[in-house]
Amino acid sequence: MHYTHQQLFELLEEKASFYNHPWFIETDPISIPHLFTKKEDIEIAGFLAATLAWGQRVTIINKGRELMNRMDNSPYQFISNASAKEIAVFSNFVHRTFQGEDCMSFLHSLQFIYLEHGGLEKAFLSGYQTSHNIQESIRGFRDLFFSYPHLVRTRKHLPDPASGSAAKRINMFLRWMVRCDNNKVDFGIWKNFNTSDLMCPLDLHSGKVARALGLLQRKNDDWRAVEELTLNLRSFDPVDPVKYDFALFGSGVNENKRS
Repeated sequence: MHYTHQQLFELLEEKASFYNHPWFIETDPISIPHLFTKKEDIEIAGFLAATLAWGQRVTIINKGRELMNRMDNSPYQFISNASAKEIAVFSNFVHRTFQGEDCMSFLHSLQFIYLEHGGLEKAFLSGYQTSHNIQESIRGFRDLFFSYPHLVRTRKHLPDPASGSAAKRINMFLRWMVRCDNNKVDFGIWKNFNTSDLMCPLDLHSGKVARALGLLQRKNDDWRAVEELTLNLRSFDPVDPVKYDFALFGSGVNENKRS
């Protein structure tokens, strides 16, 4: 079916309004950071939940809760104070290919970022402040994150847009932290980023819906596709284009009974 620009705008608005709703939280990985109210707890829980966000959503949420429980449901306090021995306890944590050694590496890098570099928001800001470019933001953050000693295998769990990756989970995390509206699904706690600069998270489900709607021509779900999709979404709302992630992802997963 071919949609006019106005028809597509109305459809996207309708679907985004439907899924951008508090009921959405319970069945989505964003439910993990919603366990907390303190900024640093939300950031850390959100970052780790987003890192785990591939596979069955029920499993993702269960694994996210497991991580939080193992931090005594105080992620910022844990990251700030954990000894190497306490972090080593996570050596038996497994979610798909995210193994215990990857988890330990992520926790050490988070501790390094909070104790020595002012936290996650500042780490993502380092590449963003002069460029207002999310790819540069991710690059700067990734460089800092992996400046702490780590295994080479762990790098795959923080994809690099400069290498072509769609970086879906990082873009999703940034949406959680930056977007703010009255529905209170996303947190909007990072005030130094513009929602207009955010890039739309792209995966198999949202890509399929975007192509069906004529919003995406590129066949590969890579960074160039993210740029194409986000540019098209900005034609409907240049201030907050990634609100339509709710429409694309919600339709792709829930209406096709996929997770």
